Amino acid sequence: MSDQTTATDVNALLDDLDTRVFRDGSTHMNINDLSAVSPGDTLDGGFYAGQFRIGNDLYALIISPKDEGEIEEAQWGQFGEILEGAGSCCHGHANTVAMAEAGSDAARWMLALEINGHADWYLPSRDELELCYRNLKPSAHENYCTFRDGDNPSSVPVGYPYASDSPAQAKAEAFQEEGTEAFATRLYWSSTQCSSYDAWGQHFSDGSQHYFDEHYELRARAVRRVKLSH
Repeated sequence: MSDQTTATDVNALLDDLDTRVFRDGSTHMNINDLSAVSPGDTLDGGFYAGQFRIGNDLYALIISPKDEGEIEEAQWGQFGEILEGAGSCCHGHANTVAMAEAGSDAARWMLALEINGHADWYLPSRDELELCYRNLKPSAHENYCTFRDGDNPSSVPVGYPYASDSPAQAKAEAFQEEGTEAFATRLYWSSTQCSSYDAWGQHFSDGSQHYFDEHYELRARAVRRVKLSH
């Protein structure tokens, strides 16, 4: 695993994690506070990506700053094992904790991050990662359109399979290709395990979603969530 261009010391983060308690530190926000916020705007330690549900609870998804929260080459880890608690398509924090407790360096790295006063970062689930692509797609490439690519029952509004031109490139300039916060047009891991040998990922060039060998070295970007209330 190699670090995205940042001064963060990965080994120090992992050492520090041993002294910390795994927790879901999601904060709370009134949904009315988001009335003028668009995907890519700064919000609560990072950048707003959209809204999603876990059960009956509504959350805002926050993407980490790229220099501090992205790694270029990460193995998902624990090849050949089914990890109890790492199969959720919407609960990325729970997945990441399960990965970390099983020894995944990528997951431990995410959970050890402290960025802009927040220490509750994690690897996004399949549906959270899809929300990042849909609202902050870096390129103007046509989308990959198969039966389920883009299907997202967790997002608000619910996501339906992609069309070739929808979603379009991000409106936020910082998240457009070559922008300071843009996702690379490469494959990114989610925290959602598919089988004992594979986990879900998504290509940020065309949006294709698939499961990949957990030994593969893909990119990974940390997120956090904020619970919304009325």
